[in-house]
This record gives sequence, C-alpha cells and structure tokens, in this order.
Amino acid sequence: MKFFTSRWIGRVVGLSVALGLTAGAQVAPAAQAATYVQISGAGSTWSQNALDQWRKNVAANYGMTVNYSGTGSSAGRAEFIKQTVDYAVSEIPFQSAPQDGSSPEVSPVTFAYMPIVAGGTSLMYNLKIAGKRVTNLRLSGEVIAKIFTGRITNWNDAAIAADNPGLAMPNKAIVVVARSDGSGSSAQFTLWMSKKHGSIWTYGLRSQFPQISGFKYQAGSNGVSGYVSQDYGEGAITYVEYSYALESGFPVAKVLNDSNYYIEPTAKSVAVALINAKINSDLTQNLDGVYSSTDPRSYPLSSYSYMIVPTQTTRVFTAQKGATLSAFAQYMLCEGQQQAEALGYSPLPMNLVQSGFEQIKKIPGAGTVPADLTACNNPTFKPGDSPSSNVLAKTAPQPADCDKKGPNQCTTGTAGAAGTATEVSGSGTGGSTSGTDDGLTSGSGGTGGTSGSVTGGSSPFALPDDPWGGQEFLMLVAALLVVGVIIVPPLLWNRLPRRRSDVSGSSTSEPSPRN
Repeated sequence: MKFFTSRWIGRVVGLSVALGLTAGAQVAPAAQAATYVQISGAGSTWSQNALDQWRKNVAANYGMTVNYSGTGSSAGRAEFIKQTVDYAVSEIPFQSAPQDGSSPEVSPVTFAYMPIVAGGTSLMYNLKIAGKRVTNLRLSGEVIAKIFTGRITNWNDAAIAADNPGLAMPNKAIVVVARSDGSGSSAQFTLWMSKKHGSIWTYGLRSQFPQISGFKYQAGSNGVSGYVSQDYGEGAITYVEYSYALESGFPVAKVLNDSNYYIEPTAKSVAVALINAKINSDLTQNLDGVYSSTDPRSYPLSSYSYMIVPTQTTRVFTAQKGATLSAFAQYMLCEGQQQAEALGYSPLPMNLVQSGFEQIKKIPGAGTVPADLTACNNPTFKPGDSPSSNVLAKTAPQPADCDKKGPNQCTTGTAGAAGTATEVSGSGTGGSTSGTDDGLTSGSGGTGGTSGSVTGGSSPFALPDDPWGGQEFLMLVAALLVVGVIIVPPLLWNRLPRRRSDVSGSSTSEPSPRN
C-alpha cells in the first residue's frame, strides 16, 4: 500500500494552495490598506527607555516597524544632518555655536522640534555605610557642582555631611562617572550647573563632558548607570535620566531646590517644575524658571526631550515614511504617555501635546491630524481642561518636613525598581513618606510652530489607517495550510478506492469502507 501516491500529493497540494488563496482573498483588502513602512532614527539615550517601549507597543498593536539606535543626542543630530536616518531624538536642538568649539550644526533640510517626553536628570549613586546601602542621600547644587568638577573627592567631606545630618558619612573616595560620548544628558546637566553655580562650573553647556583627572567615562546612559550599579561601583555617582536608576534598582539623590527642600525626580515633581519652563516659538525650551522654581515640590533638574522630524521630503525621507512617522508621533503624544511614569519619566502636559500636533502637521504625508485632543488619552489632562492644566502637577503632594534643609533628615528615599535598599539614618529624625537660553537656541533650517517592559493600564488611541500587517497575514495563511495538511489527508484517504489482488493475480477495486 503506497500512502504517498503522486495523485494524493497533488490533491493535498491543490487543496492547500486553494486554502491559501482563499485566506489571501479574505485578508487582502486589510493587507492592501497598510500604509506603514519601516522608519529609522537615532540619538538620545536619555529618552531611549520610553522610545523602546513605545516601539514595542506599535509593533505589536499596529504592525509598525520603528527602528531606533541610542547613539547619543550629538550623534543623532549628526546622522540627521547626513540624512542617514528619518528622524533624530535629542535633549537639545541643533547647536549653531557649540560651546565646546565644534563646528556649527546646520541641517540641509527643514525640520521641526516635537517634544516627546519629560523627565528628571538624576544623580544615581552606590554608597554603603556599615555594609548597608544608603537610599536617602541629599545633595545641594553647590555640592553637586563641586563633586563633578573634582573639588569634593570624599564622601565624608564636610559639605556633604552638612546636607546629610542623619547620616554618618563614610571615609570613602567618590568615583565620578561621566559620559564619554556627546549627549543631551551632559548638555542638560552642565547647563544647569553653569546657570546655578557658574562660579564653580566654568565649562558652560557641554554635550561632550570635559576630561577631568580621576573621573571614569562610559558611553551611553546604560554605560554610566551600569558602572554605578556594579559591586566595583561602590562609592560611585553619575548623572542619568531617572528611568535608568529605576530600572537598575539603585537610589538617586534628593536635590535641594530654591525652596530649600530636597526633592526626588518623580513624575509629579518634574511636572510641577516644568510649569515654569518657557517654550520658544519653535518649541525649544528655556529652563531658567525651572531651575529657580520656588514651588517646594519641584525637582530642579527637569526637562523634556525632542524628536527632530523632517518637514520636507528628501532622497531618503518619503511621504510614505512621513505617514508612518506621523502616526508614531501621535501615538507617543497620547497613549504612549500613559506609560511614562511607570518607566521613570513624566508625561507631557496638554500645551506641549497641542504644540506637538501642530508640528506633526508639517511632516510630509502626515494625512489627517485630529483637530482636538478629546480621544488623546494622555494622563495629564481630560476633555474640557485648559491648555495650562496638568493633573500630575495639581495632585503633587507637598514634601515632608524632614526633607527641608536643616538638622533633621528623612529616613525614606529611593531604592529604584528592586526596592531592596536599606535606609541608613543617624541622629536625624525620620519622616514620611524669557530671555536668551545660552545654548538652547536652534540652529538654521528649523521651521516655526507653536529596558524592562511595562504592560497594561493604557487605553487605546486610534491611529490613522490601523491595518493588518504582512506578518499577521502570513501567520493566518500558514495556520490554514497546517490545518489543511492535518485534516485533508485522512478525508482523502477514506475516499480513495483501494485495490486488492484476487487469487488469479488480477486486481479489482472495491470502495473504501465509510464510517
């Protein structure tokens, strides 16, 4: 008995092909409706954790492929200028007169800045006292500037002790870890030091952190946070977006604000601080008011990150790519912001979302952009709110009394995502829970305009042309083919005539028995 006859194989293949064609006919309209093409970008590691999560979300929910390489803000801007990427992400705009002496950054194509997420640049550290990890460290701006210029080199320095009356600071060398690559994190951190403590930090705004004897240098946000979080990183401190400390499970310092409260970079404290940001006509930021906010709840090193988007087609950027980029941008400004706080960021308020929508309209191929934000599902506002409204800022709690500068110190502090750090306290008592912007001016070419995964908790925001992707189509066809191969052969076999030989040697046919 030959089961795999050519006739049987032909029937199976024919039926399988027919099933595949039927499936194709059923889903072809949806597949043909797909307008998303692959796009690529590069730049900031400060905002990369948020971007990576959003890229996963749109890939899973909308069949959208958005590539991104966290090479640092400076490298991202350079790639945009060379037109090797479709978009860039940076904490600062193109620099027309970089303070580090490098060449002016001039884009050959017109572009727009679009804010994508806010956050706090944090001081992540690894410090133990008597074998127990410290999580309630407090640092004033003057002390921070002296640490990052090499003027304070030991954790038991009198100035650090004055910030921390409840801690018996250890006699241990401070290991400063800085970025080795050009970064928006360095630019934002050094800008704050130059604005608030210019007599100590004399280097000005620097995307490339200056070489200082004894400092350790690492590439990327993962590089600096990774060094601090290792066992050999005990005694180390770095500047990095709060998301990376949260992801690593390591604490960050409470930073003294202008109301004399030591504050952590939570989503709400960042939202409060950014109320005082001045937004320029091209959406670049002037943070002088943020640095000097007198609201006791504000975190002084707060800022937001930009996506740099083309406003004209080029040899590499087409209107079809623009349709994908604009859909991704709408997702980021609305639904994506719901995950910002869990990822260690602060979601954008309504005024920046509205301005972001105006920037999206300038992208070639953007198509229809919603005229209002009724269905935006951004957690900082609800329908009917005024543009200046910010739910997070309104609900931000007042700091504890023990977080005020003075002889007492809260025993509570950050421990990051792991939540395993132990507070160390000493004698202190416990507690509870527009002008020029000095380097934040855009270069030429701009157009005007007003690592763990987080799941669940977000409401959908309808993207334009929500299609089936090619991957879903192929999976359906493959499933139907598998079903055909499993089910069809037994049915065919039961219906095929069987041949038997009689005693004379001749063969006769008899029908197959039926169940």
